[in-house]
Amino acid sequence: MLGHYLMFNRNCEEAVKVYEKAFNGKIIEMQKYSDMPPNPAFPIPDEDKNLVLHAKVQLDGMEIMCADSSERSIKGDNMYVSITTKDAGLVKKAWGILKQDGEIYMELAPSFFAALHGSLQDKYGINWMFTALK
Repeated sequence: MLGHYLMFNRNCEEAVKVYEKAFNGKIIEMQKYSDMPPNPAFPIPDEDKNLVLHAKVQLDGMEIMCADSSERSIKGDNMYVSITTKDAGLVKKAWGILKQDGEIYMELAPSFFAALHGSLQDKYGINWMFTALK
């Protein structure tokens, strides 16, 4: 599935509620950082536990995915093209090509919610997020 992933500066929950109202949409998923399994390599400060880790808003049959950024994002640079598929081979192939001369934000690796997940900016300045489902 090809989609859009929007990153917010600590106001994702507020934004998705506004989008839900503006477009007669529906929030179909919302996970907070506090919902993550504990991981000593990725401690969550108490002030961040209520931030949105991942949300989906359904708008007229389409989905927009959103989250609060761990770093302050720049307006206009806070959107990703998101690829979500069960085809891990496709994810690995695309990742290998697009990372060339690009900048890796999050290395492609297994996560608690996916077989593989990672994000990067390609050499053309486009932000990509890849998820191979379990």
